[in-house]
Formats: sequence, structure tokens, C-alpha cells
Amino acid sequence: MRILILVCGEGLGHTSRCIAIAKELVSADHEVHFGAYGYSQELIERKGYAVTTIPSEITLVGNAGTLDLKSSILRTLKQGSFFGILNIKKLIKMFHPDVVISDGYFTGILASKLMKKPSYLMMNQSNMEEFFMDRGISGRFLAMVVKKLYSRVFKIVDGIVIPDYPMPHTICRKNISFSDKMMKKVFYSGPVVGKAYGEVLPAQVQHPHVLSTVGGFGYRAPLFLKVIKAAEMSPEIHYTLLTGPSVDSDKFTDLPSNVSILQFISDQFPFIKGSDVIIAPGGHSTLMETLSFGIPVLSFPDIGHIEQQNNSSVIEENGLGYCFDYSTSPEEILSYIKEVVYNGKFVDNARSMRQLSEKLNGAAAICKLLGKGAR
Repeated sequence: MRILILVCGEGLGHTSRCIAIAKELVSADHEVHFGAYGYSQELIERKGYAVTTIPSEITLVGNAGTLDLKSSILRTLKQGSFFGILNIKKLIKMFHPDVVISDGYFTGILASKLMKKPSYLMMNQSNMEEFFMDRGISGRFLAMVVKKLYSRVFKIVDGIVIPDYPMPHTICRKNISFSDKMMKKVFYSGPVVGKAYGEVLPAQVQHPHVLSTVGGFGYRAPLFLKVIKAAEMSPEIHYTLLTGPSVDSDKFTDLPSNVSILQFISDQFPFIKGSDVIIAPGGHSTLMETLSFGIPVLSFPDIGHIEQQNNSSVIEENGLGYCFDYSTSPEEILSYIKEVVYNGKFVDNARSMRQLSEKLNGAAAICKLLGKGAR
């Protein structure tokens, strides 16, 4: 079977789960080709997969964590969906896939329909327009463009894959809403992550151990510093903090002895497995990785990011961790960390999510679904 995977490059979560699916497909002797752009394309190429450059759809432009809506709209309109469809049609004609899976890349579904190829849309949010609704006239315009596009896609796609736990455990459940008719197309695969729990050796760290993935840039910097302050108050708890590639970790001097800062690591899974609790934003892929490894979460969704706020609120409602905001004090952060590492709060629930993830085996479930669609 030949599978074409098209990836939205506006978030690396799309890329990581598509690579996991490709790994599963290749191991079953299927042929995989990617369509991607930007850093997403670079990452796929580094993993050794064949990939063709495709145009982006809705391009988000901004600086230091702030969205520039006017520039985003102009860039989006300049690129245009029409020429994108022509490019994807050309790619489909060249590769001649048996089935197409498009992760958040709506143009791929439109082109697949025109080429009469079975297609599946992978997504963890069906209300994307909400991101733009409270951002003035330009935001409402972009919301209208987004909703018009995805409404058309939902009607013509063969299936919609939600790479999350099935209800009632679904973490992204507040971000998805389908009619009864559309629900016939929806498939909850289970989490799709880069590595399985049993494949990973834990990082050699001192325990109790906290992994923080909030980074140290833009508006996240104050939270980053609060975590360091929390660490200072209880030196018996050890921390690994990831700053991200855009932050110079050498500028953080005079750190407490129980804190290690890493600018970039290519594989976070050993640190996830070796941790007792994880401090993270509310991104869907990060939460899927964390829960698939059975680790409780202290989630700090990005400011004004409705999707992340919804995800984080479900984490708390499901008894898997806490949902906080950026006003949380270092003392509060430390108090909640101690609830997990010393009192075992959320540990049993998180372990159950790991076991459920293993049972569902999201990547394998999606591969099986694609095989049915290609018949």
C-alpha cells in the first residue's frame, strides 16, 4: 500500500505524530511519502523519509508569542488555496497513493477528492475559528475563512481521525464538536506518540524529578523563572528545565544545585519516563506524550490560547493533574509538586492512562483504518 501523508507545519505536534504513523506503516512494509513545509519538512527529512515541499495554508505571523492578525491574513490570501490544490494534485499524480492522510492540512483533502483518492483528516480541534473570534474585525474575517474551509472538508472527507483517547477520556473533547451525521466518520485512535513506553530507557536523573517544558522565551519567561524559584525552596526535589532553541541557556547563572537547564534535546522521552511530574503548556501532542507515559501534569496553557486552555481544564477535570495560569506563585507550584511526588496525587489515574494508551496503540489503529480505506 502507498500512503501520502500531508502535514500542517504550523505546529510540530502534527509532525511528530505523523512520523509515528509513518514508522508504523514502514514497519508493515508499506510505502510512505510526505508533503510538508518549513521546519516540519526539515524534521521529516532528518528522520529519513521522502518528502515533497507543499505550500502552507493559513499562515500565522507574529513575534515573541504575539499573533499579528493583519500580516497573517495578508500572507494567507497571498498564497491562496487554489494554487495549493494544484500543487497537491501534482504530488498525488506523481506518487499515486492508495490513500491520503492529511494532518490539519485541509487543501490536501480537497485535492484528494478531485483526484478520487480515499482521504482521512487527522485533527484534535474542530472549532479552529474560536482562536480568532475575539481579535477584532480582521480576526472575525480570518475565522470566517477558516470555518468555510473546514466545513467543506468535513463533508467530503472519508474519515476524521482524532489522535486521542476515546470518550469520556478524550483530552481535546472541548475542542471538537460534530453533528450526529458527522460522528459516523469520526474515529478515536488513541494517542499517537513517537515512542512507546516499553521502548524507552529513563534518563539518569535524581529523584524526585520534575521536567519542565515551558521554555524560557517571550511571555513564558516569568513562569520559567518561577519554576527555578520553586526549586530553590526545596532542594531535595530535582529539576530539568528545557529552554528551547531560541533561548541561550548560558545566560542563566547562579542556578540552585538541584536544577539543570538544557537548551535543546532531540528526544524528550527518556526525561518524560524518568520524571515524577511534568510542567507543560496545554499543547495536545505534549499532553498525549505525557499521559502515554503515565506522568501527572501541571499544565500552564499559553495566554489567550483557547485550545490549550480547554485541554488543560480537562486534565484537571479527569484527575490527571492541575490547570494553572501565569499568576501562580512559586510557593503554589512547589506545593502542588509535593502533592504529586510525596502524596501520590494523580499517580494512579495517570498510570491508567498509560495502560489505556498501550492497549489502544494509536499508530497501529490508524494504519489498520487506512488499509480499510484503500480497498
